[in-house]
Amino acid sequence: MAILATLLSSSSSSSKPLFFFHQHPQKTLTINSCNPNIPIATNTLNRIKIRNNKTITALIGAGFALTSPFFVSTASAAAMELPLFLGSSLQLMEPSNALSLPTWAIHVSSVVEWVTAMILVWQYGEKSGYQSWKGLTWGMVPLLGGAFCACTWHFFYNAESLEVLVALQGALTVIGNTTMCIAAYRIYKSSQEGSTDT
Repeated sequence: MAILATLLSSSSSSSKPLFFFHQHPQKTLTINSCNPNIPIATNTLNRIKIRNNKTITALIGAGFALTSPFFVSTASAAAMELPLFLGSSLQLMEPSNALSLPTWAIHVSSVVEWVTAMILVWQYGEKSGYQSWKGLTWGMVPLLGGAFCACTWHFFYNAESLEVLVALQGALTVIGNTTMCIAAYRIYKSSQEGSTDT
């Protein structure tokens, strides 16, 4: 609250609106109209409505992106202190080739981003009417399989008995790059046919 009070007092000469009420567009809240006895959080922020789904999605994604380093560092610190609380008989021993928590965060977020991209490309193909874009989603599937191979191999501490996953990941990467190239060519051809029709 001290930071908020400092921000409010430092810009008290400004008459630009701080918040906009969607229910009553003619009402705006300025620094001069704030009642210092009523906290801003209960006075204004509870009345603000966000009606755009894209905005909500972007805010949630940005919040996750900004807070994930905090959770990763907190989790790694907690993992280091866990043997102190449980005693020496329950120490967590991982092999030297185990992935760190930040590396796992990168692996998992990359897979989530890839799946999100696949969903968005598919939706673009449906909404725009360009069916060739759906083919790009199908072209992305082998690369997703390669990502699952890599994550599975790392999950089992890069076990020698699962080295077949490394070869499978390489094969799926080659196949995925080829299918995405074919899908991109189909998108190009369909856009050329669309431009000659008009």
